[in-house]
Amino acid sequence: MKDLKKITNNRLIRTPNIFSRFFSRKGRAKNSFRRIPENKKQKRFLRVLLTILCMLLALYPAGSLLKNAVAELVSLSDKESGKANAASREQISYKSFREAADVISDAYLTGDKLVARLQDGGLMTYTISSSLQHRVEAVMAENSVPYGVFVAIEPKTGKVLALTGYSAIRPGWEADAYKKIYPMASLFKMITACAALEKNVVEPETLFAFRGSSYSENPKYWSVNPKRVGQQMPLTIAMGKSINPVFGRLASDVVGRDSIMQYVNRFGFNQTLFPGTSILPSTAPLPKDDSELKLMGCGLGREVKISPLHAAVMMAALANKGTMMAPLLVEERRDANNNILPVDRSRVIGQLVTSGTTEKLSRMLLTTVTDGTSRRAFHDRNGRPKLRNVNICAKTGSINGTDPEGKYTWFAAYAPAEDPSIALVALIINQDKWKIKASRLGAEALQEFFSEDSFEKRTETRGNI
Repeated sequence: MKDLKKITNNRLIRTPNIFSRFFSRKGRAKNSFRRIPENKKQKRFLRVLLTILCMLLALYPAGSLLKNAVAELVSLSDKESGKANAASREQISYKSFREAADVISDAYLTGDKLVARLQDGGLMTYTISSSLQHRVEAVMAENSVPYGVFVAIEPKTGKVLALTGYSAIRPGWEADAYKKIYPMASLFKMITACAALEKNVVEPETLFAFRGSSYSENPKYWSVNPKRVGQQMPLTIAMGKSINPVFGRLASDVVGRDSIMQYVNRFGFNQTLFPGTSILPSTAPLPKDDSELKLMGCGLGREVKISPLHAAVMMAALANKGTMMAPLLVEERRDANNNILPVDRSRVIGQLVTSGTTEKLSRMLLTTVTDGTSRRAFHDRNGRPKLRNVNICAKTGSINGTDPEGKYTWFAAYAPAEDPSIALVALIINQDKWKIKASRLGAEALQEFFSEDSFEKRTETRGNI
């Protein structure tokens, strides 16, 4: 006790009472906090700094909550966008389209216009380009195509420029061919690419590693050892050459099953895309496991099926900066007294992706014709391009099918790449022997569309309008 009292007496200066010990400077302990002299600039700086720190600390919880809320809303928006698009599509009437489609087999030429007489005595004038449709039909007939379908659309308006089919072995099959659904094959790679690009984790020039041969159909051999570089290829070249392992891994490792199904929904699968018509809904079942996801992503999912009309509408949307337009088949309708009646007009039915994504996708699709799977169809024997002044964005696909049985080849394209005026889809189903594939039919159609005569006719028509 004496020692403790001695220490206390040495450290404290005696004061009259307990209050003066705390409130008097003389009564303070020698080792207590002392006032540090500060100039005015330091005071102002410290006050501002303290204020900022307090604000940041106060706002941090709110900012964190806001960030999480925004992320949740974006995720919810992505999940519901397809449903919202589907709901809006249900409000669109396809009455004119349905009427015109029902009588198109009886249509005939009047001048350069395709028209059809209706049961009520009226007259239907089609949006179809007679020269384009005639050229496509002639090419299929000349080459005795077993089964063939062709659809072309004007991207910005949705006007159908061609809608036809042909069968050398089953006459009459072509009448409903554009309404039925067929295995989509590698056209699905475009959906996989869009889903990956919108995640902002890859670019068209991104080098992507893969194993296996280019057209391997077994995902078991596609996995890559992260410790080894192995084969690599830019996504742009992989699209043009349609490399299966690349897009299988892209779907599995980058996009994921939930996201791929969101984009499947956005693109109009598993829903009634054209209500009131007899066009079958396109299908894309949920992958059961990672292997099925890889097969779907690269276009080997055999139950992923699409109608030629839907495929053409999809290509037109990609050409139109991601905006999908309702297909229009009727330019004018008159009653029996020659009075003009109202018809369907251009209408938006969905936004597939952003315009930035379509610009990147276009860079990828250009390589199909320049260096990829359609190079031979668009170049002569000396390697010279058949359409020198037209840049073409395209994608091919091939797969075996059973209804009808044969080798399915697709060709989907839009051009010119800078400002597309046509989007088209060709499907040819060959047997054991074949003369042409879909790429050749697409090349013939584009040559006709961009020929000088066709260009002059389109210019005159727009001038009259």
